[in-house]
Amino acid sequence: MIQNIDVGLVVLDKEYRIEAWNGFMENHSGVVSTQIKGKNLFTAFPDIDEEWFRDKADTVFQLKNRAFTTWEQRPYLFKFKNYQPITGTAEYMFQNTTLLPLTSATGEVEHISMLIYDVTDVAVNREQLKSANRQLKTLSRSDRLTGLYNRGYWEELMRMEFLRARRSQTVSTLMILDIDHFKNVNDVYGHQVGDQVIRLLANSISSSQRVTDISGRYGGEEFVVILVDTDPKHAMISAERLRQKVESLSLSTAQGELTFTISIGLCGYRPEFESHEEWIVEADKALYESKHNGRNQTTIAG
Repeated sequence: MIQNIDVGLVVLDKEYRIEAWNGFMENHSGVVSTQIKGKNLFTAFPDIDEEWFRDKADTVFQLKNRAFTTWEQRPYLFKFKNYQPITGTAEYMFQNTTLLPLTSATGEVEHISMLIYDVTDVAVNREQLKSANRQLKTLSRSDRLTGLYNRGYWEELMRMEFLRARRSQTVSTLMILDIDHFKNVNDVYGHQVGDQVIRLLANSISSSQRVTDISGRYGGEEFVVILVDTDPKHAMISAERLRQKVESLSLSTAQGELTFTISIGLCGYRPEFESHEEWIVEADKALYESKHNGRNQTTIAG
């Protein structure tokens, strides 16, 4: 029965020599019991972390208590290939291991047994669920068209940056920008081309921003970027670089080459702001000035 159960069984003596090796272990290791009996575990399987395993096993020998290790702590003890078709995405078998003391007639623990459980199905399902949850979390934060943060999540980050700036008295700058004459783009070229223009601008923002900058799509053709720890004077350099980059872009359409421009408003954090909404309003006023003064330009809030 022990030879045929669907669980690995290994018996070790105090010198970590293998004394028993059942059918499960033979099938998955490719080594029959007659070849491996009497061999040192760490010599036969050098992939096993000897120091870690000895710490585990020594407590079983000395304290006569069982010990456990799960796939979440360590994916496997024995590096066996995974051949299950349903969980074929896993290269190796995930394992849970139980170490049990084997007490002799004199009450001494001269041997320990290891039970090796194949938990690949459970592990793969758990990892797939975690991956799905991570994707859902990302989707809940992202704008589907552009991949940038959506308005809800971006504004939450904006609120946190406002509180940080107020607490530390640092200067960050908010950039608001939108596409000039975007309604004409949709009317002349169609909404699909309009979406392409929005994605093209979003890509330009992503590729231009620093790691610390926080960008999002605020709505329609309007975008926002928080330039962390950056005053308006230095933010102007980044804004103008982005504006000029966008001005040089072109998009091939059925009606010919399409170019477009953006207008930008900047506003640095001010101690008199009572909320992040006030900060947004002031940056929006600067954007309006850029529009009013002829578009395709950057204005710093006065």
